[in-house]
Amino acid sequence: MRKIGVYEELQARGLIAQVTDEEEIRDLVNQGKAVFYIGFDPTADSLHVGHFMALCLMKRLQMAGNKPIALVGGGTGYIGDPSGRSDMRSMMTPETIQHNCDRFKEQMSKFIDFSDGKALMVNNADWLLDLNYIELLREVGACFSVNRMLTAECYKQRMEKGLSFLEFNYMIMQSYDFYTLFQKYGCNMQFGGDDQWSNMLGGTELIRRKLGKDAYAMTITLLLNSEGKKMGKTQSGAVWLDPEKTSPYEFYQYWRNVADADVLKCIRMLTFLPLEEIDKMDSWEGAQLNKAKEILAFELTKLVHGEDEAQKAQEAARAIFGAGADTDNMPSTEITSEELSDGIGVLDLLSKCGLIPSKKEGRRLIQQGGVSLDGEKVEDPNFTVTPLSFSENGYVVIKKGKKVYHKAVLK
Repeated sequence: MRKIGVYEELQARGLIAQVTDEEEIRDLVNQGKAVFYIGFDPTADSLHVGHFMALCLMKRLQMAGNKPIALVGGGTGYIGDPSGRSDMRSMMTPETIQHNCDRFKEQMSKFIDFSDGKALMVNNADWLLDLNYIELLREVGACFSVNRMLTAECYKQRMEKGLSFLEFNYMIMQSYDFYTLFQKYGCNMQFGGDDQWSNMLGGTELIRRKLGKDAYAMTITLLLNSEGKKMGKTQSGAVWLDPEKTSPYEFYQYWRNVADADVLKCIRMLTFLPLEEIDKMDSWEGAQLNKAKEILAFELTKLVHGEDEAQKAQEAARAIFGAGADTDNMPSTEITSEELSDGIGVLDLLSKCGLIPSKKEGRRLIQQGGVSLDGEKVEDPNFTVTPLSFSENGYVVIKKGKKVYHKAVLK
């Protein structure tokens, strides 16, 4: 088994996109001397899978002896991050912001050990809400160039429709967070998504301008954090870490249904399986990718909901999708080998099974992500079903919407 530093492991897993001071960052992380923070805006009362990348990163680094600071944006939540937005975020009440902040720590505790000072959870409302506006302008505002701020990627989309002065202040607030954490807690590193790069650089530059170039303030971004935010959304809404919002089974199925092209990337980035084990999967294809998806789904469900719930979710999924479990009571339609000799269009298959009233309706259903074959979402209405689509047991399970299942049996 190869032995590499945690920084090199982050690189091997494809997690690092950009850094400011690579050698210094490498040394701090590998020696377990990094005190780092990642911010979480309290826009909902639950974390979702879009936060997975950050939570897993914090767990990896803490396991290597580094100290995480989970920064909840109770203060910046009053403004709202314009990054990746084409419109202004809705304003939340102080009560809503506090409620959401209170819910985060319980979920984070499944990833991060907060005992005995091994990690901190802080709220930037503690320092941002008491700032004196004139003092902030003098102390912090003078360190920022408006011309340079306007070139930041996080503002470009909003500039087209109109960027409010309220949102324009977000970069300054986030930069001030790092400045405060550096002084108060010795935080020497910040992590965030590649869409946060401009905001993060602002914090690093503020510290060095105020405290000197020798101040150990560094930034690092995650390759998939901005893409990871998209992970949290599906056709039916968000995939939450709260089991009351997204059940362990639904959570399992979300990861079981990732695209073939993404499954190994997700395993590498999000699971804690050894790299050597993951490297062996690089050559997997076809049915083996379904096995990889089961591994991904099980590992992540176990991480969030515990091994018992992961086992239950996997057994339920196998029972539905026919991986060796009993599906005798499932409604079924026989498909002859002659019908499959040249393949059968998925719309024709849905019609034959009585699952759609018309091909027009079937096309709409597929385009909305409402049809799956053995857990694999059908994305193309022109997809052709062949004998290879059927399991070794001679059938394929069709899922329509959330609750309708049908078994097509090869006769």
